[in-house]
Amino acid sequence: MTYSIVARDPKTGEMGVAVQSHYFSVGSVVTWAKAGVGAVATQAMAEISYGPLGLQLMAAGRSAPEALAALIKADPKAETRQVAMVDAKGHVAAHTGSKCIPHAGHVVGDQVSCQGNIMRNEKVWKAMLKSYDINTRMRFAERLVTALEAGEEAGGDARGKQSSAILTVSAKLLPNDWSGRLVELRVEDHPSPVSELKRLLRFQRGYEWVNKGDDLLTSEKYEGALKAYEKGLELVPEVLELKYWVGLSMLKTKEKERGVGILREVFAKERIWIKITKAMVDSGSVQIDPGIARKLFG
Repeated sequence: MTYSIVARDPKTGEMGVAVQSHYFSVGSVVTWAKAGVGAVATQAMAEISYGPLGLQLMAAGRSAPEALAALIKADPKAETRQVAMVDAKGHVAAHTGSKCIPHAGHVVGDQVSCQGNIMRNEKVWKAMLKSYDINTRMRFAERLVTALEAGEEAGGDARGKQSSAILTVSAKLLPNDWSGRLVELRVEDHPSPVSELKRLLRFQRGYEWVNKGDDLLTSEKYEGALKAYEKGLELVPEVLELKYWVGLSMLKTKEKERGVGILREVFAKERIWIKITKAMVDSGSVQIDPGIARKLFG
């Protein structure tokens, strides 16, 4: 009762799965992936074990088609399942059981599979693949979410929409299951779950720049930190905290006066940042020129 996309990016080797459904918390059921191994979507009358077991089989050296075939053979209710897998070499496998509720089906492309069941029409999974194929300039996660948008525009879930999720992992095999997760976002219950997922992905990209800025600021690479914070702010201008870090970084550059102006704007909107700034100065984690401090705090 869901539509999803499973894919491997041939340029980066990243793998992932994205999904939308009229079902609460669809990401807790459908989306499975492990860095350097593969990705799985398990849906319809979903058997969750297809996710972890599929990844285990692929980690042990089975291709996606081999792993899926083994699980289907062992499943007495395979005709009610819809499953898709991709492995680290780009092999793809998909299964739509004969008892999945129409409209149900899947389409496999180059290192990608799109699938859906209880859809408004049979255009949904085809529209998703077309979107994925033409948006090759996008980053991988954005490309997956855009494919979900195309599925919704083509008709989507016959029951409506409620939740969505995306999980992407790196190409490099890592020693534990939780490492290498690049994007892991869920929208559990929302009137426009794909739009919300897209907004959250924009926030993630913004905060990736913020985290980079934090690292550079800690290393006293102030110019680099400033550039990173400003890129983050461009992506999520509605977040006041980002303005704060941009302003604070400017105090260590030629843009001191501009930084003072930004910080005053932040302080006027949320006075807690005055207290936070003074606490960081007192602890020695941030150094502010006494003249600048007088301008900021009076």
